[in-house]
Amino acid sequence: MYIQADLPTVSTEAIHTTLRDVFGYQSFRPFQEEVIRDLIEGRDAFVLMPTGGGKSLCYQIPALHRRGVAIVVSPLISLMKDQVDALLSNGVSAACYNSSLNAEEARQVLAALHGGRLDLLYVAPERLVSRDFLSRLENMDIALFAIDEAHCVSQWGHDFRPEYVELGRLREEFPDVPMIALTATAEKQTRNDIIRHLCLQDAHQVVAGFDRPNIRYTVMDKAKPYLQLQSFLGQHQQEAGIVYCLSRKRVEEVADKLCADGYRAAAYHAGLTAERRNQVQEDFLRDNLEIVVATVAFGMGIDKPNVRFVVHYDLPKNIESYYQETGRAGRDGLPAEALLLFGYGDIAVSRGLIEKGTNSEQNRIEIHKLNAMVAYAEAGSCRRRALLGYFGETLEEDCGNCDICLNPPQRYDATEDARKALSCVYRVGQRFGIGHVIEVLRGAKTQRVLDLRHDRLSTYGIGREQGADYWSHLLRQLIHYGYLEQDIANFSVLKLTEGARPLLRGETQLTLTAPRVKPARKKKPERKIIGLEYNQELFNQLRVLRKEIADREGVPPYVVFGDASLAEMAATLPTDQEAMLGINGVGQTKLRRYGKEFMEEIIGFLCR
Repeated sequence: MYIQADLPTVSTEAIHTTLRDVFGYQSFRPFQEEVIRDLIEGRDAFVLMPTGGGKSLCYQIPALHRRGVAIVVSPLISLMKDQVDALLSNGVSAACYNSSLNAEEARQVLAALHGGRLDLLYVAPERLVSRDFLSRLENMDIALFAIDEAHCVSQWGHDFRPEYVELGRLREEFPDVPMIALTATAEKQTRNDIIRHLCLQDAHQVVAGFDRPNIRYTVMDKAKPYLQLQSFLGQHQQEAGIVYCLSRKRVEEVADKLCADGYRAAAYHAGLTAERRNQVQEDFLRDNLEIVVATVAFGMGIDKPNVRFVVHYDLPKNIESYYQETGRAGRDGLPAEALLLFGYGDIAVSRGLIEKGTNSEQNRIEIHKLNAMVAYAEAGSCRRRALLGYFGETLEEDCGNCDICLNPPQRYDATEDARKALSCVYRVGQRFGIGHVIEVLRGAKTQRVLDLRHDRLSTYGIGREQGADYWSHLLRQLIHYGYLEQDIANFSVLKLTEGARPLLRGETQLTLTAPRVKPARKKKPERKIIGLEYNQELFNQLRVLRKEIADREGVPPYVVFGDASLAEMAATLPTDQEAMLGINGVGQTKLRRYGKEFMEEIIGFLCR
């Protein structure tokens, strides 16, 4: 039978001391302290915070103030390892128990668990709810249960996992243990499902918002995507980033091209061996790789804070995935960028993958979410407003940090060209897709055009003065505004709608946006952290020192210090222990381990 831990009385001063001395932060972010207090006092909590918003501290600090071990559920082995490495570097006793351990390692973890030597233990959901593991916990002090990535419990969640639903049993088995559910991506329906399935009791609900103002969102029409990627990467030299593709084949192709062009890049997908995936991830975390190219359907589970960009080479299947994947950029709060290459062919591929599913209700939900993703990509208004609006959050004014705000699309009178395009769709019998219609408009002499005798149509060649990209963009907008419909289930053929008639008859005018297939040239974001400009040269020197220490200790560089901590050092120039402890991310343990070397580097820089 489970032994209930005594409810502790913990002062506010003690909680702040833990925050400062163990984790190295000078103050809490919004909502963190109240959630921590609730858990310490034995109450349930539901926490929705954006990626990088500080969710982990909400259960890590209570774990250090309640008697017993905190059991943390995480769906990915790699994410468990990242969390454990970071905790160990701060002097916290933590471990993970999963299939990556060999027999001896697993025995040592269980011995530490039963010996009461662990503050936190990370496990996968299916292992936690197994009868064998639950029986191990029956006679232990359990500080709390933390369910990370809690959106996996909901069928409306973008990453639904049936094994997460089983976690509702924890309330029956351990009725007095506080539970916290945490996620960065959950709209209202998913939030309600999480609370219901996990049987959270009068949970304190915190919805901290979804906005990541440091991320710049950009959507471009897909046209020669690898050249577009090259152009984008030219603005992110020697920075870490992720490129997401829809298929394993595309992942391999893009990764090979990047390597041939001199980038330190590698592919990462489920078709690779576990050993290869682990090596790629480890190299990326340790800054030995600049770019990882991954399938959108395969979560990397990374906790790397200095990812500066995320590129979606193909269209994600839903906004939740897009938000979560773009959220892997800029976790440290420094400027980051998210680029989406949007092509209508991707819609047909994604829809086809969804329709292969055998659960008709799940298919319906996923088609609904795909349509919302397309609407976001097609929107001509502030990207952040559209993104936050999906999650039920209102932005009072345009964000000023997306492609629409920074580089508003040019608008032009497209009436005449729209009529040409609609007429061409009609003349080819409303039986062909975008590609063939463009060939006819531009007067292409392909064998297919000639075989179909479409070179004899009145619309053949009437649009040859414009390029294929121009016509592709115009036809997509005609679909978006309802003049054409694209029959995805029938080879994506174009058909006229009733709304096209007034335009064809000359009764209405049409204004459209000009295509954008190249990223706008822009100045590099100002290097600022918490309002302070920092010395870029010193920052680079500190990064080199960090890499040397990380390689020496066999950990990822961010485990030593994150980029945000280095930037703050380069801004405030701490040269003594008191000043170094004032840097966010520097606690007592890290001061003892690394403080001297970093202070010497700063002093050497100042004395040059």
